[in-house]
Amino acid sequence: MADTDAAGLGEDRTLLLVDDDEAFVKRLAKAMEKRGFQPETAESVAAGKAIALARPPAYAVVDLRLEDGNGLDVVEALRERRPDCRIVVLTGYGAIATAVAAVKIGATDYLSKPADANEIANALLARGETLPPPPENPMSADRVRWEHIQRVYEQCDRNVSETARRLNMHRRTLQRILAKRSPK
Repeated sequence: MADTDAAGLGEDRTLLLVDDDEAFVKRLAKAMEKRGFQPETAESVAAGKAIALARPPAYAVVDLRLEDGNGLDVVEALRERRPDCRIVVLTGYGAIATAVAAVKIGATDYLSKPADANEIANALLARGETLPPPPENPMSADRVRWEHIQRVYEQCDRNVSETARRLNMHRRTLQRILAKRSPK
């Protein structure tokens, strides 16, 4: 336990994980438990807010887009009940506007998926104005582009023409990209 305190965790190691991806949130809870946290999980905005109001944690990782609403509602509830809570907003829909909104509302940091447990723990434990170290294995630029295209494609209900229009690219170019395997 002494090495956990040395890692930057204080007495209160409670951690709220809010994500609607059940498998992901369970894996993350196990990984964070190994890092000295006491995780509690929620898979919706309603469940996350209920935990935030009943047992406000010292740390939280909140997904931005949940099936029943916006994760920023959970961030607001946490800030009201426990202003010192260290909150990381985690999302697969990274955008500057949402990052600014998350930080303005009280998030400590903002990470795009896929983020591993080490990156999340570093973001939760980072103090002061210093930026956390860059990830050990960041996604390649090709992979980031591919992920973005896939996300827009899914948001357009897998409609190639609509996705191409929104991405401002030719439909055939998009079809070729979608036919290939994901880059590493």
